Amino acid sequence: MHYAYRFRLNPTPEQREQLDYHRDTCRQLYNHALNEFEQIPDSAGTLNQRVRQVRDQLTDLKEWWNELNDLYSTVAQAAVMRVEDSIKALSELKERGYNVGSLNWKAPQDFRSFTYVQSGFEFDSKNGQPVLSLSKLADIPIVNHREIPDDVTIKEVTIKKEPTGEWFASFAVDGKQTPEKPTDSERCVGIDVGILKYAHDTDGTAVGSLDLSDECERLERAQRDLSRKEHRSNNWEKQRKVVAQRHADLKRKRRDFLHKLSNYYATEYDLVAVEDLDAKGLVELPGNSRNRASAAWGTFKRMLEYKCDREGTHFVAVDPKDTTKECASCGVKTEKPLWVREHSCPSCGFEADRDANAAINILSRGYDQLGVGYSEETPVETALPVDTSVSAKRVVEAGSPITRSQRLLVSSQNSKSSDDTLKERTASAVSE
Repeated sequence: MHYAYRFRLNPTPEQREQLDYHRDTCRQLYNHALNEFEQIPDSAGTLNQRVRQVRDQLTDLKEWWNELNDLYSTVAQAAVMRVEDSIKALSELKERGYNVGSLNWKAPQDFRSFTYVQSGFEFDSKNGQPVLSLSKLADIPIVNHREIPDDVTIKEVTIKKEPTGEWFASFAVDGKQTPEKPTDSERCVGIDVGILKYAHDTDGTAVGSLDLSDECERLERAQRDLSRKEHRSNNWEKQRKVVAQRHADLKRKRRDFLHKLSNYYATEYDLVAVEDLDAKGLVELPGNSRNRASAAWGTFKRMLEYKCDREGTHFVAVDPKDTTKECASCGVKTEKPLWVREHSCPSCGFEADRDANAAINILSRGYDQLGVGYSEETPVETALPVDTSVSAKRVVEAGSPITRSQRLLVSSQNSKSSDDTLKERTASAVSE
């Protein structure tokens, strides 16, 4: 498993010039390597073999290209091998249906990072201040806001300049835990994501969506001011930085929310089941696409996946089809428009919150996909349906695969009990 720890750098003005110099040298080397690669025929070997042919030319390049001698060896090699990564990323986009062309040379504003691979970097402390020592560059002050675990291996460090002008260091680490199959149904959860309520799980927890209206409004004002400036003028450049800062504020607030939420589920449970949503397809649907894009469901799923892998928690992405329509009690599908927020099954009379019903279905599919099952001996319950057109009774059979949290949802919805009653039942269930 590969994931990254990101730290802010606080370089001095002189160090900023050095960082920009190294970044631009890597950019020029990348453009040169791309030009050399395009002249090698496809019959010369695989993609990796052709890129390595270009990389092997570095020794000869240093004889006449003096700036390359200022780069650490692995930094120059990584800049060349970046051609392979770019081509693979382009191929993946084409496979996913995007209309993309060929690779182009990188302009100064488009090449924002360079990478130290395996060596050439280390943490240090000078005058009581943590610094990141980079070979052939400088000892740059770093904001060490958290410790990197001792049981992981640092594979590489990427130094990146954001559009706001800030510098960051991302430490790519390698560490893997092999989770065992969950044995406690109390530590398994299914999560249904949405817009009004960002997440609703099988334990009855509902998390509201993040309010980013103020940040979006500030961004729109900054973009309008930018459109009124003369392109590439000094005032335009100043306003461009303001727009970049507004984008950064919006991104940081959203990612902070997603990081905290995904970390909660990854650390508190042994099994996490979510919907395998097609985020790109949902955004392209007509109507409300802005809110769907702002929800960043794909980002949340990716964060949750790697955090579960890091914590040794099982992560399961299930088919989202009909999780809302299907009754969690009897499995009968019921059509309901989006504005209907309550699930009421006409067959068995089971009533629950729309999202709670979907969360139970997601967890059940997660059990099936993972190949585990729980058969707690639950008592047989019957209840007359409320406000349904079909006169039927709901039956929860003995020995059915239902967790305590699910039983709480079922019992709490028998006669549309009040919020106070639900809170009391939740508290009693937790205290068991």
